[in-house]
Amino acid sequence: MKDHQTATDKGYILLVDDQPDNLRLLSTLLSERGYEPRGVISGQMAIKAARSSQPDLILLDILMPEMDGYETCEKLKSDEKTREIPVIFISAKDETIDKVRAFGLGALDYITKPFHVDEVLARIENHLSLRKLQKQLKEQNSLLQQEIIIRQQAEQALQKANQELAQSNADLEQFAYVTSHDLQAPLATVTTYAQLLEQHCKNQLDNQANQFIEYIITGCLRMQKLIEDLLEYAQVDRTQKSFRSVDLNNILTIVCSNLESTIDKNQATIVYDNLPTIVADSSQLVQLFQNLLDNAIKYCREEPPKIEISVELRGNEYLFAVKDNGIGIDRQSFERIFQIFQRLHDSEEYSGTGIGLAICQKIVELHGGRIWVESQLGAGTTFYFTINSQSS
Repeated sequence: MKDHQTATDKGYILLVDDQPDNLRLLSTLLSERGYEPRGVISGQMAIKAARSSQPDLILLDILMPEMDGYETCEKLKSDEKTREIPVIFISAKDETIDKVRAFGLGALDYITKPFHVDEVLARIENHLSLRKLQKQLKEQNSLLQQEIIIRQQAEQALQKANQELAQSNADLEQFAYVTSHDLQAPLATVTTYAQLLEQHCKNQLDNQANQFIEYIITGCLRMQKLIEDLLEYAQVDRTQKSFRSVDLNNILTIVCSNLESTIDKNQATIVYDNLPTIVADSSQLVQLFQNLLDNAIKYCREEPPKIEISVELRGNEYLFAVKDNGIGIDRQSFERIFQIFQRLHDSEEYSGTGIGLAICQKIVELHGGRIWVESQLGAGTTFYFTINSQSS
């Protein structure tokens, strides 16, 4: 059987009338206008045809033997498969009561005989256009519902993944804390005995043996620093945060005092604006500024380091900038430097464990802010970070 739903763009129309002349007339008119008509001569045939290949529209006569148009329409509307098909009655019955009954059964329109061709065609075209728009709307609603379901599923999956990631991070930090804490004692023992071996046996061993001992001590000290930094990183979240009013000028005074020997050794200059008082965890802010300043001094060029600290209030947050005149950072490494254990230089060239900036990022995020970097190789680096002016 021909697929009526794809045979023509204008539509497939089922004609139901027990008079063959009427069917031929309507079929000819509709065919000339680009529709695909199909005629049947009884209600039973109409129901069977509508179920087998759903038409876009049914033109239904009322006065037919055995099963009239009213009963045919009622059966069509009671069948889930055919109830959505629009029905237009065409009948010689012109009484208001007949029209009311037709519309009560679910008919879309009512045309009286004898009809005007242009009127019939106009009504058919109008109802098919509405039918097409309704189908499009239904399809769009269905697609929208599917999209909503997919988006909800994606959000649920993301939420679950975030929860699992948060738990995984918490477990990892707990593991790092416990492991690092437990490693300190045996490592300190190895370091101490290696240093004692170096002192007591230095003159009894050859140069190669002494060099081996030096390698052991250097490796132990480097491991000890790595463990200390790892513990520091794990403790940022574990430590009970104490938010209170903090004068950042006092914070910088403490930091410069802690870094006094490093500053003097490198002849570094640190200048900063009159800094604000904010609500924050003072110990974490000391750690934050100390890590940034220590990095700025460490990665300097031949000239003495110069570091400028500035701040401005933007809406409900402070924007800080720590600018240096050091060696700079390659743009491709901007994101990587905040990842734990990520180092851009060999340990022989610049000391460090690759944890300091990861600690900075965690502290800033705990204060409701974010941190990023702007830099150019050979032209210095500026670290920017924000802190909520009402952190709590």
